[in-house]
Amino acid sequence: MTTTLRPAEPLQRNTDGTRSRRYQVCVNGRPVGVLRLGTSANLGDSVARVIELRIAEPDRRRGRGTVAALAAEEVARGWGCAQMEAVVPAAAESALRLAGALGYTLRNRGMEKRLGDTPPELPADSRARPMTPAEFAAWQEHEAADYARMWIERGVPEAAAYDKARRDHEMLLPQGQATENMRLSVLEHAGTLVGVLWLALQEDKAFVFDVETDPAHRGRGHGRTLMLLAERQAIAAGRPVLGLNVFAGNAPAERLYESLGYETTDSAFTKPLL
Repeated sequence: MTTTLRPAEPLQRNTDGTRSRRYQVCVNGRPVGVLRLGTSANLGDSVARVIELRIAEPDRRRGRGTVAALAAEEVARGWGCAQMEAVVPAAAESALRLAGALGYTLRNRGMEKRLGDTPPELPADSRARPMTPAEFAAWQEHEAADYARMWIERGVPEAAAYDKARRDHEMLLPQGQATENMRLSVLEHAGTLVGVLWLALQEDKAFVFDVETDPAHRGRGHGRTLMLLAERQAIAAGRPVLGLNVFAGNAPAERLYESLGYETTDSAFTKPLL
């Protein structure tokens, strides 16, 4: 039997600058599923995203999804893409297995923790305060450059990575330090600045965009204190869930978040198109 993709719509040019197209997954011309392929709004037109891949229950476990995913790679090459991307929910075990079998590698995980009603206490001699304007200016320059470097290390072209860092900061902090629902804090221990926290108050949860301990003060538990501070701020703002993103390979951060009770909600995988 032959598994193929049949276009179900014309190529879409979306308002965010991305392209996308929906396909039927067919076996000998018989529709058995749906594939939706697009380009990445975050990483640019050179990265293709598997937005949706669904095979009807009677046709599962027969390799249909594998062939459809490989066919999607050929379509992406035709679009001029150099990389594939797929975000898989934590509960989608078959999709996680498929990503591994097809040579996708884990790039980052989304994690969340449901919070209680009582804010955790910070350790003795630790206190938080808002950033000063001078601290904000220095932090923003450093954070944007560090953010771009993270994407470069994961295969994003340098120009695209720095452009993404600029666009993301402009979108998330349009009024800088005064942007509504953003909490930009520093952590001091015994009077010494030891770390920074960037927390966003979203509609139904809070999200940690940046948490960083000063290199000279790492390994002393300040990262945990910063995360407790994030919980305190989220609870005070009435947000019952705290989310974050962690890149693969950052073992200390992964251990910290897991020890604090965070659970993976989804995983982002990538694969180069050779």
